[in-house]
Amino acid sequence: MTARCFVDTNLFLYAGSKDPADAAKKERARQVIASEDVGISAQVLQEFIAAAASKKRLGIDPAEVKATLAALLAFPIVPITAGLVLQAWEIKSRYQISYWDGAIVAAAQELSCEVIYSEDLNAGQSYGGIVVRNPFPQT
Repeated sequence: MTARCFVDTNLFLYAGSKDPADAAKKERARQVIASEDVGISAQVLQEFIAAAASKKRLGIDPAEVKATLAALLAFPIVPITAGLVLQAWEIKSRYQISYWDGAIVAAAQELSCEVIYSEDLNAGQSYGGIVVRNPFPQT
């Protein structure tokens, strides 16, 4: 199971957002998701569910959450395993990032990704050869 790019949760949230303030990010997120060889992790699925349900400004209703989850199951998905947890801890310690960001990097490594699309990690940073790209240029 491999993918060229790992997509962080925020892109899926923007892709489904109905908030007019997110219009440009929504368009860009959908472009990235549709045009790249994308992989995700079980963590991304869980974060999507939690954020879509709690961030009411996004306007993502439960039926849309369910439909999005069904669509996400088509992507390669890295499960949460004991090995992934340990690797995430090592990455967290090495790069001084949060455990959750370490788990994203560990999952991307497991998928042999070249790129992580995220606005949460440090854009341009290389984590063991995987480069972070923020798909939302600052204006």
